[in-house]
Amino acid sequence: MDTLLEKISTINDMILEGKALEAFDEYYHDDVVMQENDNPEIVGKVANRKREEEFFASITEFRGAKPLNVTIGENTTMVEWHFDYTHKDWGEKNYTQVALQEWLNGKIIKEKFYYGS
Repeated sequence: MDTLLEKISTINDMILEGKALEAFDEYYHDDVVMQENDNPEIVGKVANRKREEEFFASITEFRGAKPLNVTIGENTTMVEWHFDYTHKDWGEKNYTQVALQEWLNGKIIKEKFYYGS
């Protein structure tokens, strides 16, 4: 049984290798709830995978991603990321984001992303 630190480190590595969707398939709970800032929650693995697919398909230039900090708590992980890319609808994006994950039975059951506009 991997620790939360091992699991989130593996997810981060997979994201950096361009395997974010594979990480999603492996580490996210079927009932996962995901939320961007205070936008409405998206419920369920199917709906969230579709959202992830649409996001990655909309990136026209990827310049980099780097995990800056990782924090582990009880059934909780938090990763501070720096992203730099161009999105077909949003234009150039270069920002820092915090992703907070809540874990249940070894899978992410809730993830919320915090970032400035």
